[in-house]
Amino acid sequence: MKSALKSGLLALSAAAIPAVAYAHPAIGEAAGFSHGFAHPISGLDHVLAMVMVGVFAFQLGGRATWLVPTTFVLVMALGGALGVAGINVPFVETGIALSVVVLGAVVALNVKAPLAAALGMIGLFAVFHGYVHGAEMPENAGGAAYAAGFMAATALLHVSGLALGYVIGRAGERQGVFVTRTAGGIAAIAGVGILAGLI
Repeated sequence: MKSALKSGLLALSAAAIPAVAYAHPAIGEAAGFSHGFAHPISGLDHVLAMVMVGVFAFQLGGRATWLVPTTFVLVMALGGALGVAGINVPFVETGIALSVVVLGAVVALNVKAPLAAALGMIGLFAVFHGYVHGAEMPENAGGAAYAAGFMAATALLHVSGLALGYVIGRAGERQGVFVTRTAGGIAAIAGVGILAGLI
């Protein structure tokens, strides 16, 4: 189990290396793709939600493994367009915090939701996350490059969640489920802290 956890942490760290490189606006351009890439990893709420989407997709298995993350990224792009256009979406920050709570909870409880219900929930949360990315786009950033950046970073975080679920799962059915569900519980608690303004 220890070796599987170490492998999981190494995989997550390796996946995060490009994100860390892009997270420093002083290196290279602070606009366009690099700025868009940095945005999803700049807040704990975004990172936790994106990784939980990947873990949730892994838990559901089958077609959900690729449909859940793909749906999130595509709907998030639509949410980003709403943000860029200045169209008001209510309760955005609350929606983002709730996404961490709910996604953490469904992972912790190992909820086997029907695929349609899972995609509906994921799509709703994706609108909130995308809206913030679009609304906070710098004026000097190219819209298409910026969108490609935040979509790529989000996809990378989803893949990290899938990889984490896979590596932990290899630790053994019983231990893997326990560790995965514990991670979901920690994310849900962190989400409550974000929602309450404590984090």
